[in-house]
Amino acid sequence: MVPNIMKQSRIAPYLYLLPAILVIGLFIVYPMVDTIRLSFTDRSGDPTASNSCIQGETCWGILENFRYALTGSDMLTALRNNALWLLLMVPATVAAGLLIALLADRVRYESFAKAIIFMPMAISFIGAGIIWNFMYHIEAGSGDQIGVLNAIIVALGGQPIAWMSNSAVNNFALMLVGTWLWAGFCMTILSAAIKGLPDEVMEAARVDGANEWNLFWRIILPMIWPIVVVVTITMVINILKIFDIVFVMTGGNFGTEVIANRMFKLIVTDVGKSTAIAVLLVILTIPVMIYNVRRFREEEAVR
Repeated sequence: MVPNIMKQSRIAPYLYLLPAILVIGLFIVYPMVDTIRLSFTDRSGDPTASNSCIQGETCWGILENFRYALTGSDMLTALRNNALWLLLMVPATVAAGLLIALLADRVRYESFAKAIIFMPMAISFIGAGIIWNFMYHIEAGSGDQIGVLNAIIVALGGQPIAWMSNSAVNNFALMLVGTWLWAGFCMTILSAAIKGLPDEVMEAARVDGANEWNLFWRIILPMIWPIVVVVTITMVINILKIFDIVFVMTGGNFGTEVIANRMFKLIVTDVGKSTAIAVLLVILTIPVMIYNVRRFREEEAVR
């Protein structure tokens, strides 16, 4: 009787986990494995066509898709732009969220101010892209500028700017949209972290003569640093797979291509290259996830 009970106690946890394991296997593991399989096939996704020559082109090889994903001209542009988004938009968004959280905490209409800043998160990225297309619109010819930014520039005596087709500014204009969307998310998380700080520590620092600048750099920021890291990692992952804004506003044209948009464009015409880009995108996120897991374990060990 006792052995049966012990056997059941060992099996029971797996039975509880079985539905979750089945769902994960069906909707995550299987698609991932199949994506990896397709990434080694030709443009039709047919594995039987491997190592064949297509329409007089150079014979296709098993790593041809990954060669394109790493060295193709369109992909080099996409990789460069994703790196630019990471280097500029991630710190800009986190800094904007932190600044707003600090300032909003000191006004009487805090809830209203935070609601306004967070509101863009309630808009779909597609909708946000359409809204900002109107903001950036440039009227050709001699007609009045109806795009908000160009109308302001013309009213101040300047010349209208082709925000989306000018390669000198279009990527930065797109990043501004992303920052506008995600700053509210960063603000909410960081504001909660700031409000969780002990009042005694803050008051003691002020009694000791610390001004607001020293209070932020020496007390607030070190104490909320783990939360800042979490928000930054979340933003890095979001930016690596950025798609909606670029797809709606430029379609990846004019030098604004990004990895996810390139993957989407190729899914119909070249399954192999599209899935190879998807695998590359997963590989790029792995170091971030490994760092996040290690950091979490270190924090748990300290506790």
